[in-house]
Amino acid sequence: MAKPDMQISPLPGAYVPEVPVADKPSASPVTPAATDPANRESEKLFAFFQLPEFRLMNLFLLPVLIFFASACRSDTAEGDLHFPAVADEVLTAVPDWAKEAVWYQIFVERFRNGDASNDPRLADIEGSWPHNKPASWRVTPWTSDWYHQEGWALESGKEFYRTVQMRRYGGDLQGVIDKLDYLEDLGITAIYFNPLNDSPSLHKYDARSYHHIDRNFGPDPDGDLEIMQREDPSDPSTWEWTSADRLFLLLIEKAKDRGIRVVMDYSWNHTGITFWAWQDVLERQGSSPYADWYQIVRFDDPATPENEFEYEGWAGVPELPQFRRYGDGADEPFVHGQPVKGDLHPDLKQHIFAVTRRWLDPMGNGDLSKGVDGFRLDVAELIPMGFWRDYRRVVRSINPEAYLVGELWWEDWPDRMMDPSPWLQGDVFDAAMNYRWYLPSRSYFAGANADEPITTPTAYIAHLDSVSEGMRPEVLQAMMNLTASHDSPRFSTSIYNRDGRYKYRANPRENPAYRLNRPDDRTWRDMKLILVHQFTWIGAPHIWMGDEFFMWGADDPDNRKPLIWPDLEFEPESADPLGRARQTDRVQADTTKLAFYRTLARMRRDNPVFAHGQLETLFTDDVNNTFAYVRYIDDVRAYVIFNNSEQPQSVSLEPEHHGYYLDLLQEGLILQFDSAQPSLEMPPKSARVLLSSSAMR
Repeated sequence: MAKPDMQISPLPGAYVPEVPVADKPSASPVTPAATDPANRESEKLFAFFQLPEFRLMNLFLLPVLIFFASACRSDTAEGDLHFPAVADEVLTAVPDWAKEAVWYQIFVERFRNGDASNDPRLADIEGSWPHNKPASWRVTPWTSDWYHQEGWALESGKEFYRTVQMRRYGGDLQGVIDKLDYLEDLGITAIYFNPLNDSPSLHKYDARSYHHIDRNFGPDPDGDLEIMQREDPSDPSTWEWTSADRLFLLLIEKAKDRGIRVVMDYSWNHTGITFWAWQDVLERQGSSPYADWYQIVRFDDPATPENEFEYEGWAGVPELPQFRRYGDGADEPFVHGQPVKGDLHPDLKQHIFAVTRRWLDPMGNGDLSKGVDGFRLDVAELIPMGFWRDYRRVVRSINPEAYLVGELWWEDWPDRMMDPSPWLQGDVFDAAMNYRWYLPSRSYFAGANADEPITTPTAYIAHLDSVSEGMRPEVLQAMMNLTASHDSPRFSTSIYNRDGRYKYRANPRENPAYRLNRPDDRTWRDMKLILVHQFTWIGAPHIWMGDEFFMWGADDPDNRKPLIWPDLEFEPESADPLGRARQTDRVQADTTKLAFYRTLARMRRDNPVFAHGQLETLFTDDVNNTFAYVRYIDDVRAYVIFNNSEQPQSVSLEPEHHGYYLDLLQEGLILQFDSAQPSLEMPPKSARVLLSSSAMR
């Protein structure tokens, strides 16, 4: 029997390790293809990089050499790394801007196609799951019926949930640039990007390269590939700037001109199978200098006809080979919800630190206005604490205001969420993605009690207090409070399916009774209460792109539909993933919902009391299902009152609450409360946000 081929053919952009650096073409910028200036912004940034003082080698080589010489030296593969001194107050501080943020999460591939000339081709996505894509594969039209399979998908003979992962819609950075004015008008102050690194998948968590933006997100994919192929990815002194890299830097500049911060998403836990170091491991096996980076179970024995090569992938996924742990405690078994001991390989750390510096300080001169403002870190609980502590020190030595937010989610899926406090003590992350705020909010406001029944305001407030234990006040202020993300059902669909669990069988494939059509008016009524709470509670509110348009969708993949922009005409949604008859839903942006989101985002942005103010619960009335709290700072007071019952309620306030108030949810409305017995009439399932007159001076 012939032995299986151990050498995976080099994929587009994969590092070919046997090419010596000396034989590579000299590094030089590649001019982006000329296009209509109205549709292509990268020409301007390219011109900037041609200035003599920003020649590419001067731009990046010197800072990297200095950085590794002084801050991150490794004498041996297992040697100690040495880091720059960072004052404790800098290391542990939580940046104020993160407390003030109104977050908007962008999954670029599905946000907006601003440049059809860079749309992915079959060669660009090879190496991503599912494999063996049809030769007739094409980019899917942006406005097509989500559940309708394309011609190439039907030809494959595979069902919807198999072929949908092969889809690409062509979203790109130009599409984001084109919509920055929209985001500014919405009230957004910070963008959290899903991974932008070069990758063959739609989600980009299977990195092909950490240090480059995905080639199909920029204006010149072929030119970018040429640049990547002449680099030695292990040597930062050879790294250049692709057209996609430059366009991203231009996006950062334009976003910051609008007062919008930018945060990137990285997974330092694993790579994709097309990653340059993994490709070298596949070819050289145990003799690869990168073999020790990964969790290899055993290498192939060349003396046998069988293929013995075995390794660990994240969650058992073979397309995501996982990094190996080193150091004290590295061999201890992993326990969900508990920090992992040990560290990553020193050389791998150096590579990660170089990538991090590249995006924090792209000019290499300390001008942090040109770089990103922080990182969202994927599957953070799987990565050793030794690495995280060093990573924070490196990040803060570059940018003392950088924000690090960890994905710390399930301790025991789907029954118990993780307590993130061990990672939030000032030595690892500033905050976490706060799914623990949403779960009780869904239960209380929407009656979604399948996970944990919370039926009274007293129980609700007590639950929120309990999940805040062990965290510093400044950490709580910077927590990313979210209602949905790329990893969960859309907000509207989650509420619409209130009888089911939040993250268990939350799709029609596993649960045919799961409702996939456009949610009803009751859903929006409950959503409004949750949104008011989200934008007035402690923590920074987060919007998953498209929720402001009342988009709907079950858990992955349905939560990743292309954005339904008002200027695009979409096909109605009439197909069903299981081939059943269903009602036809019109697909269009709901501008009424958008207006409510805009009101809340601007309210949060324009009133610092919600970011920095203290919080005091005024009352909880379990009989009438009402409650209220006040956010206060100096002489500014913002009163937030809820009636979560199905009946009108008269809410009495204390005598000291008399005076004039601005109703922040109803523009221009000023209320006066009598000093004898201040009270407020509350319709069923309603909320009010009242700003004291002292704040209106």
